[in-house]
Formats: sequence, structure tokens, C-alpha cells
Amino acid sequence: MGNHSTETHENRSSSLSFARRWKRPSKRFVSIVAAASIAFTFMLLFLLQSTSAKSVTVVVDGQEKVVQTREWVLEHLLDEQNIIIDKHDRISKPLTAKIHDGDKIVIERAVPVQLEADGQVKVVYTTGKTVSELLEHMNIKLGKDDKVFPEADAALTANSRVHVVRILKKIEEQEHKLPFKVVKQNDSSLAAGKLKMLRQGEEGIVVKKMEYIFQDGVLVSEQLLDKSIKKPSVDKLVAVGTKSAVAVLSAKSPAVSTLSKNGITFEAKKILKNVTLTAYDAGVSSTGKSKKHPQYGITASGTRVQEGRTISVDPNVIPMGWWVYIEGYGFRRAEDKGSAVKGNKIDIYYDSAKTANSFGTKRGVTVYVIGPNKPK
Repeated sequence: MGNHSTETHENRSSSLSFARRWKRPSKRFVSIVAAASIAFTFMLLFLLQSTSAKSVTVVVDGQEKVVQTREWVLEHLLDEQNIIIDKHDRISKPLTAKIHDGDKIVIERAVPVQLEADGQVKVVYTTGKTVSELLEHMNIKLGKDDKVFPEADAALTANSRVHVVRILKKIEEQEHKLPFKVVKQNDSSLAAGKLKMLRQGEEGIVVKKMEYIFQDGVLVSEQLLDKSIKKPSVDKLVAVGTKSAVAVLSAKSPAVSTLSKNGITFEAKKILKNVTLTAYDAGVSSTGKSKKHPQYGITASGTRVQEGRTISVDPNVIPMGWWVYIEGYGFRRAEDKGSAVKGNKIDIYYDSAKTANSFGTKRGVTVYVIGPNKPK
């Protein structure tokens, strides 16, 4: 028994611990290996899938083409197909996007267009096919009166020219001076050629409603929509003298002609041509006086009217009290005057109102002015 080797408790404990320590790392190693195997398997499957041939449809400006590729990023596919993308072009997917079997890639080529709008002329790039699509792409809004050339539905091509014309309509009310007119009226009491102010003229005010049309800020047309008088003008009234300039006659004035009428020879100091003859009586219709009036039948010179002698004249033409010879009517004396008898006009007196009214008007008569004494 003394030679029998007895295993101590300490020795047994150490062996057991070693066995346990060996067992634990083995399980961890197995787990790592298993995970790596799974990852490798998935990676292998992914690589197999990504490198397998794919069928992809590529559409460039409406032209469709189906291509076979093993690329798995869009950018690589385009390089493979020699398709160059400009920065202005539009593509349906990002260049970094992965591609899959059956994908459809749409590419729209941008074209340069000369655009004139809002005071600027510049070259822009657009994928729009019509003018309206270009305006939408450039975020240009058209007002109700604005115009675009060519029309909105016109097709675009490279280097097309598009002009947006801004139309502004502006309505204004404006006040303008309304000139007055100069109205002239004849005045036989005023010497010929003389003017006399009877009333000052005054300007009025007219309101005009105008429509102005601007194209790109430039006035291209204006139109009168309405006109109204705010304040009427007042005409200027001017009297124009018509009285003929006559020489002042006196008893000493030299004779201009010697005549013989009805067996009587006399000298005329003045000859009046184109004299107008009318007739009057002493009654109310001619003088405004009735027979009861104290001045009935009394002339302006103070004499009493007498048929065959009394006439009414313009004293500036025939001196009051002077005798005249009227062709066709004989000798008469200037004894009366009236407001209607001006210039080369003579009113012959008749006792009968009926005779005076039926006398009418005789024109173109010649009258010889003789003097204060009646020829014998």
C-alpha cells in the first residue's frame, strides 16, 4: 500500500479545469465559423446575381432599345452603352442607382433655346417639347393679356427662339383745358375794321378717359375710351365794325357831280350806290307810337312827317336836314333816324301803313346827296 500512488484532490481538480477550458473555446470557434459561412454564402449568391446578365430597356428621346448587361450600377451601364449624359439632360433614375432585370431607363435630351422674357435674353436648356413646356420648366407665368411667340403649342427644336411679351393695359382719367371760341358779330355803329371786346372768353375743362397699352414697358398704343365736359368753356365775344368810313359832309363840301332830273339841275356832293330802300309809317308797328302819343308823327329832327318829303337815314352817311335825290322816287329830305337804319339804308315815309308794309325792300338804288337846300 505504501507504493500505491494515490491521486490527490488537487490533481483531479486541475485536470477537470483544463478540460472545461478546452471545451469553451471550441464552441465559440464553431459559432464564428458558422457565421462566416453564412455571410460567404450570401455574398456569393449576391455576386452571382449581380454578375448575371440582365435585360434593361433604355429610352433616349423616345427611341427605345433593349440591352443585355452584367453591370449593376446605372452609370456603368451607360458607359458600357456609350450613352453620354449632359448635365441638362433628364434621367429617370440617379446615376448611382442599382439596376435590375426588367428595368426601364428613360433619358430626355435637353436642347438649347434662346429665351427673351422680362427684359432678359438668355440661352436656356430644356427637355420640354413645346413652348408651353419650356415656360413651365422655367416657371414663367403668362398674364391674361401676355403673348408668346411662337404660340404655346409650337414645337421646340435646338436653337429655337421664344419671346414672351408682357402686355400691360393702363386706364387713366386726365383733365385737359377746353379752349374757348372767338365769336365775332358785326356792329354797324363801329367803324369798319375796329374791334370791341364785348365778353372775355374762359377756358373750360374736359375729362378724357384713356387706355394705354404697353409691350415690355414700351407704349405701343393709346385709345380714347370716353370724354366728358367737367366745365364748359365761355366763348369770347367780339364786335367787328362794319360802318363805312365816309367823308364828313358840309354845305361847303365841293360837288362831285352835276345832274339834271325832272327838269331840275343840281349838284351832288356825294353819290351813294347800292342803297337799300324800305318804308315806314307813323303808327305803332313802325315807331311804337299811337295817335294819342304826344310825339306821334314827330321826327328825330323835330319836324312833322310828310309823305313825299320825309325819309329816315343814318346821320353818319347823310347829314340830318339834307336833301337827296333817290332814283325812281325823287327829292326827299333827311328828317328822321332809327335803330334799324344803318349805313347805306334809307326808310321812306308813307302816311298809309298798308302802303308802307307793301313797299318791301328795294336794293341796288342810287342816291345823290345834295345839301341843306332843295334844288329849284
